Amino acid sequence: MADIETLLADAVGARDVLAGAAIPPEYAGDESLTALRQLPAYLVRPAATAEVADVLRIAGEAGIPVTARGSGTGMSGGCVPRPGGITVSFERMNHILEVDTVNHVAVVQPGVTLDQLDHEAAESGLHYPVRLGEPTASIGGTIATNAGGMHAVRYGVTRHHVLAVEAVLASGEVVRNGGKYVKTSTGYDLTQLLVGSEGTLALVTEATLRLRARGRHSTTVLAAFASAEDVFRSVAPLAGGNLEPIALEYVDLLAMAAIAEDHKTGLGVPASVRRTALGYLLVVLESNSATRLQEDVEAAGEQLLGLGALDVFVLSAPTARKLVEARERAFWTAKAAGADDVVDVVVPRGELSGLLAAASAVAEDTGSLVTGCGHAGDGNVHLSVFQPDPVRRDEVLRRLLRAGLERGGTVSGEHGIGRAKKPYFLALEDPVRVGLMRRIKHAFDAAGILNPGVLFD
Repeated sequence: MADIETLLADAVGARDVLAGAAIPPEYAGDESLTALRQLPAYLVRPAATAEVADVLRIAGEAGIPVTARGSGTGMSGGCVPRPGGITVSFERMNHILEVDTVNHVAVVQPGVTLDQLDHEAAESGLHYPVRLGEPTASIGGTIATNAGGMHAVRYGVTRHHVLAVEAVLASGEVVRNGGKYVKTSTGYDLTQLLVGSEGTLALVTEATLRLRARGRHSTTVLAAFASAEDVFRSVAPLAGGNLEPIALEYVDLLAMAAIAEDHKTGLGVPASVRRTALGYLLVVLESNSATRLQEDVEAAGEQLLGLGALDVFVLSAPTARKLVEARERAFWTAKAAGADDVVDVVVPRGELSGLLAAASAVAEDTGSLVTGCGHAGDGNVHLSVFQPDPVRRDEVLRRLLRAGLERGGTVSGEHGIGRAKKPYFLALEDPVRVGLMRRIKHAFDAAGILNPGVLFD
């Protein structure tokens, strides 16, 4: 063991290798509510791709498992290390290498945070459109889980913005794929294969990301509805029309009450509406023209009322900012309220009403509370499950996820499988598809040292 520590120190420098009790407890896991936290034998903090390659060569020769870590904001236990293993933290690889205003791309290291990139790109009138509830999430982590966020209804998810990667294979070899171009027809797309692979195929050490022009004006509209079904019936016309909202967020009655209480957000919704509304739709519109934006807001209001909204409110900028921030941090609100687990199942948006009806039935059958909010525009709902009994909670999760799969959806929309959802993924997914994934894993990592226990046993 001492020999391994010495080799790692030679690779990254003795100051950036910690072992045993010297490793701080925050490196034991992420924000998952259920994944067992545990510390690795070694924590290394490389500063360059060559150092990552040396670490993987050492790990491969010794057969030591390796887990990559960004900011630790994941929600599925994807960066929980293995006992006796090595955690590679990318906190020192946190540099924006280039913001290319001609090609509208940024070249970044994996430890760069979303907030950091947003501030840098803003200086050029650009932005990276993947917006999550936690702006301190690292680029490497969002690539690992193919993160989505609130703006996916217009801009898509992480994979739609990753043009190229540099990555280190389990062997220590370095591979580059893609470039500052938006299309290719040259063999397998290895870049997209790595997006969403949760550190099980290779460790991404650099990414080229597509940037977008930053809108100059935005307005947030809040629509109150008498039922969740009414909310979801309004989503498709809004998402598929000419308004092109950048966010369409569903918030149920309990989640809205918790957000309002937790963040002391005065929404200006009259008591008469609050007494009858059982669901809310948050609509964010953006434009470079103030006049065009005002026209879009008026059109959205008329459309929402025509689709059955009880009332529609144009929020002031401070109120909108508070509500959007509160919605983005709904997970932490649920966690503070004592949620036992969170599901991020995704279905075609036309199936949202059926999924929520199924969730209500599951909650009633099991004596559980299931509440939440979600990205209604892309069919990704985040359901907080309050059920302290582990056996009953397992039944709730299996039934919720099965309900999503039966409606043409999948287990995770953006949080990833990690360790927390692995049993459900393996039990409910198509075994042929899982078998193919296993063979891909073996092709990249025959010795199985990269994030073992994530996705597969």
